[in-house]
Amino acid sequence: MLDTASTLFYAEGVHAVGVDRIIAEAAVAKATFYHHFPAKDTLVHAYLTEQFEAQRRTVADFLADSASLPPREVLVRFFDLIVEIGRRPGFRGCPFINAAAEFPDVAHPVRGAILEHRVWFRTMVADLLTAAGDARPRAGADILMLLRDGLAVGCYLDDAAAMRGIVHDALDRILGAPDDPKR
Repeated sequence: MLDTASTLFYAEGVHAVGVDRIIAEAAVAKATFYHHFPAKDTLVHAYLTEQFEAQRRTVADFLADSASLPPREVLVRFFDLIVEIGRRPGFRGCPFINAAAEFPDVAHPVRGAILEHRVWFRTMVADLLTAAGDARPRAGADILMLLRDGLAVGCYLDDAAAMRGIVHDALDRILGAPDDPKR
């Protein structure tokens, strides 16, 4: 059920997909669905939780594979990874940004899951910036969060192939050029 819902929510949007369609496409009984998910919002929260866990695993693997690189290079390669994900067929932007657009009430539990993801991302990036010697890692993390958000939208709406050059330029402007003696 969750796999079916995840596929449909990401492809079509949360509010565009009804519970009856999920039940039909997952080929489960209505009682089974409601036993596991008492409300659609519970399913949406589970979908975002699953997306968050998948992203954490991807980032943990990436960081483990990049452990021997200088911190600045890790950041550049991390944003390259985001671009690569954005170039994949079927990419429709960030599931968290997409869900936030459909759940405007900041007190809603779905927005809580979105906020948790954003706090994690900012913290992870701030830690990388600290390791890179950034004097203001929290401010830098806020800027890189905006860059990430822009990538999620830009890779979906614009020429995803052009994003890598744009990202490298942005990172050079934010982090300083790689050969900048101040870095």
